[in-house]
Parts: sequence; structure tokens; C-alpha cells
Amino acid sequence: MPESRRPEGSTVPPGASGPDRSRAATGRLRLPFGPGLIIAASFIGPGTITTSIVTGASYGFTLAWAVVFSILATIVLQEMTGRLGLATRLSLGEALRVVFESRIARAVMVVLVVAAIGIGGASYAGGDTTGTALALTTVTGLDVRIVVVGILLLIGVLLWTGSYKAIEVVLTAMVVILGVIFLVTAVVVRPPIGEMLRGMFVPTVPPGALLTTIALIGTTVVPYNLFLQSSLVQEKWGRGLDPDVSMRQSRTDTVVSISVGGLITLVVMATAFGAMYLRGMTAETGEDLTQALEPLLGPAAPWVFAVGLFAAGFTSAVAGPLGAAYAISGTIGRSTDLRSTSARIIWISVLVVGGVIALTGFNPVQIIVVAQAANGLLLPIIAIFLMLVMNNTRLMGRYRNGPVANVLGWAVCLVVTGLAAYQLADLFGAWG
Repeated sequence: MPESRRPEGSTVPPGASGPDRSRAATGRLRLPFGPGLIIAASFIGPGTITTSIVTGASYGFTLAWAVVFSILATIVLQEMTGRLGLATRLSLGEALRVVFESRIARAVMVVLVVAAIGIGGASYAGGDTTGTALALTTVTGLDVRIVVVGILLLIGVLLWTGSYKAIEVVLTAMVVILGVIFLVTAVVVRPPIGEMLRGMFVPTVPPGALLTTIALIGTTVVPYNLFLQSSLVQEKWGRGLDPDVSMRQSRTDTVVSISVGGLITLVVMATAFGAMYLRGMTAETGEDLTQALEPLLGPAAPWVFAVGLFAAGFTSAVAGPLGAAYAISGTIGRSTDLRSTSARIIWISVLVVGGVIALTGFNPVQIIVVAQAANGLLLPIIAIFLMLVMNNTRLMGRYRNGPVANVLGWAVCLVVTGLAAYQLADLFGAWG
């Protein structure tokens, strides 16, 4: 098993224990938030915003239950990968190398993970960068290519610092901006509360809406976020802290932060529901919501939507290369330190490929849809890998999954596998 890594700058006294360790690590008590907010920032991208708007405009709040399910599923899986990181001091990629001792099994696992996370990260980086650039271009009039290059440079500078704290602060700020903007618009629109609650807790799938349901789940339960959290929790709760205290804080962070992310998704859907569905308007792109909001927000409507979409796009555009760096580095047995040469080569490669996609003039909606489809198909593989790791007694010890975690985890695996199977059959025309 690889040697435990001590986070850079740690000043924990050897004898510190319990809550005192938390204070010793930074000179003050750490707040139990960070990694979860980064995960939330990751999945609330242009794809989530666009899918939520189109869904709300087309089906009202009927499919809100799919968002609720996806949030619960995300919490279940992310809690496990956070527990893995804190209990073993390994990333998910490193843990997979420990579990799969057979050379053939390990080789297959490496190929699947590298292909899934690399392609997915590049696709998301391309789509997210394009969506972010279009948001600014709409209100500033700047050439989209100039904006794309500027965004890529900002992301590159942020990741080059290799500072978890800097990344946490920037992405957390973006989540706050997202939440405030779309919450205000939902309040202005005032969708009917009764129908919203029914849609959240009464599962129904209107005719022709199954692929939309899969897309809603696929934009939230993201494979590379599982790798991302197992590394981020180690950055947040460094070596020397009491594992039980760290895990409680990590669990709180996961539940609260991802619930906030789900709430933002529901608020966006509610805005489209009230502004478009109830007025008989349809949406094909996220920008269609701007026109629907103009009677309510006036000339501020384009700016409100642009700022919201920029915040969503930038966070996801950062998370794609970041997740790929952690996931692929750990899986191939390289250092997961963001300042390491291998990690920088990976995230720069993903960012460059994403930039090429963004600059080629492809329809951003098509890029986002392709990324979502790949995510939905590859998620079951990663989820099953995680369950195998979490039930490995030699690796996890007393922190392995208990009966409740296993029931919930395998239930999530079963559902996402079924959705992926349906999506594959649909792509190949099995349903006629």
C-alpha cells in the first residue's frame, strides 16, 4: 500500500488528538465544508442548467423526482469515496490498483478508467468552456474565440497553483453566485408550490421523457467526481487529524453541499416551469429562458442569465481537468499532487483538448449531450468499482461498508446500470 501522504504545510503536533488536531492543523478550527462544495460546483455546469431549463419548459416539474434521486445517489456514492480517502489515505484510483491485483484485471481497469475520465473530462471541458464563453459573448459582444482563450488561461493559472485552498475558494464563490441568481429568478417567477412538491415526490415519466430523465441523472452523478472527492478530502482534512472527526465533518460536508447543488438544479427547473411551461413556451437551449424572463426582469434578464451560466460553466470547466488529473494519476500509479509533472501533463492535456473542441465551432449543445451520454454509460462501471473497494476488508478495515451502505450503494448501481442499458439500446435502435 502506498505510503500515506502528508498535506503540504501541515503543522499538526504529533500528540494532538480529537478537535484539538483540527485547530492545530491550521491554527483555527476548520469549517466542515469544501470538497462537497467543489463536487456541487462540478456537476452544476451548462449541461445541468440547459437540461433543467429544457426539462422545466417541456415537462414542468414532473421530472423533479429524478433530480431528487440523483442527489440521493450522489450523496451515497460521494460519502463512500470520501470515507475511502480519509480511512486509507488513498485516492480511488490508487485503491483500485490495490484491489485489482491480477495484471489482466488491473490493465482492464486502468484502460476503462483512463478512457472514461480522460474522454469525459475533455468533453466536459470543451462543452463547459464553450457555454461559459457564450454567456459572456451574449452580453459583451466580444468574439467567442477570444473569450474561450481567456477562460482557458484563467483555468490554467488556477490549476497551475496546485493550491487546494485557492480552488476551494473560487469554486465555492461560484456556487454562492449561482444559488443567489437562480433563487432570485425563481422567487420572481413564483411557480406553483403544490405542483413542485408533487413532482419531487411522485415519480412519473411522461411519454418520450425517459432519455431526458437519464440526462437529469447523468448531469449530477458524475464518475470523475468520485475520484475527485477521495483526493480532496485528504487535502481538506490532512494527516494527523482524528479519522472519526474528519469523517463526520466530511459526511456533513457531502450531505449539505450536494443537497445545495441539487436545490440549485431544482430552482433552475422551477424558473423554467413558471416562466415558460405555464405560459406555453418551449426551450431548445438555455438562452431561450432569457427571452421568457425579459417581461419580468427587463433589460437585466440577459445579464442575470449570463452571470449564472458563466458561474456554472467556469466551475465545471475547472472540475473536468482537475478530476482527470486526480483520477488518471492515481489509477496509473503516479503522484496525485497537483504540482507533480504527471498531474500537470494530464490536466493540461484535457484542457487543451477541451479548448480545441471549444474553438472548432461545434454546437455546444451537441458537445454537452455527447458528454452526458458518455457519463451515463460509464457511471455503472465506476460505481461497481467503488463498491468492490468499499467492501475490501483488508483495505478499509473497520471503515468498510456496513449493511445499510451496501444496500443503498448496490441499489444505486442497479438503477444506473439499468438506465445505461436502456440508453445503449436506444442508441442502437433496439426500441424501434
